[in-house]
Amino acid sequence: MGEWGADFDTHKTQIAGILTAWGMPAENAEKTAEVMAWTDLHGIDSHGISMLTVYHRHLGNRRLRMEATPAIQSEGPVNALIDGDGGLGHAPAQMAMAAAIGKASTLGIGIAVVRNSAHFGACGFYANMAAEAGLIGMVTTSASLIQVAPTGGAEARFGTDPLAFAAPGAPGRPFLLDMATTTVAAGRIRNKANEGLDCPPGWVLSKDGLPSTDPLETQKGGYLTSLGGSPEGSSYKGYGLSAMVNILAAGLSGATFPTDPQHAKKPQGMDIGHFFLAIDPGMFRPVEEFRAEVAAFCEALSATPPIDPGQPVMVAGDPERRHAAERSAKGIPVAPGLKAKLREIAQESGAAWHLG
Repeated sequence: MGEWGADFDTHKTQIAGILTAWGMPAENAEKTAEVMAWTDLHGIDSHGISMLTVYHRHLGNRRLRMEATPAIQSEGPVNALIDGDGGLGHAPAQMAMAAAIGKASTLGIGIAVVRNSAHFGACGFYANMAAEAGLIGMVTTSASLIQVAPTGGAEARFGTDPLAFAAPGAPGRPFLLDMATTTVAAGRIRNKANEGLDCPPGWVLSKDGLPSTDPLETQKGGYLTSLGGSPEGSSYKGYGLSAMVNILAAGLSGATFPTDPQHAKKPQGMDIGHFFLAIDPGMFRPVEEFRAEVAAFCEALSATPPIDPGQPVMVAGDPERRHAAERSAKGIPVAPGLKAKLREIAQESGAAWHLG
């Protein structure tokens, strides 16, 4: 493994082993581990194996059904509604995007939503599924943890409420935007706390709305900042995007909105909703022409003269692909503080330990 960590398959095996030991059916554990390991491989460390520490906490208060069996509840020619059965969202999300892709491949557009679900990892994984099928993909999800105040507000109303958008371009290099509507994902703050590090300025606010660098601020009544960081930095744009995400993911699926007094208060499950859209560009023009122009567009953006010659201009998806290339060669790193917590979780669950 070396100083970098385990290879992809070992990393995935560790995740699946813990999930299975918790009672998740083997097929769903494999699908969930695939998403989580892919996320870590691509450098999105906030949404991969580190989430096992969060899931472990939710198991303790019975907020997750590991035995859940998601299923399609209803569907039409271009639409599908999946019930997550109160479990983690990775398996129902794959089911939903696969349904949207299948419908778009036949009729040009497919839309699927998931309700009665929980955290599903990185939005980009599912948007990338569409791009790999030669389609445009868009994904959003609501959240259970409410920790973001609207711009100008002094009480939390939103989660990190992410969205992703993908379009096929050059082979192996789709345009792949994956972003929270907060300045950073909550997991990046959690990772700072795991390692005892401060946050950079602009990530969090105190309960009084003052800037802070304490990664535990949200546990003390503070807030994450909306994308933009402050009203002067146009945080109202992040606020607006967060509202849009909730209308698509919670509104269409029938999950509770984050402003609902009953949000995330069901005896089991986390009542999160997900939204998936797939579009066939072939409805409008030859697909290969579209892909070639997207590829040329991305190349032109990358060729923009940089301010710093040592920091070339990148396109959405490039940083993650660089991480994937490096980690495929060297292994997927797991920080010491996190590794210690994961080892304890594995021992408690009875899962084998593979990470050295």
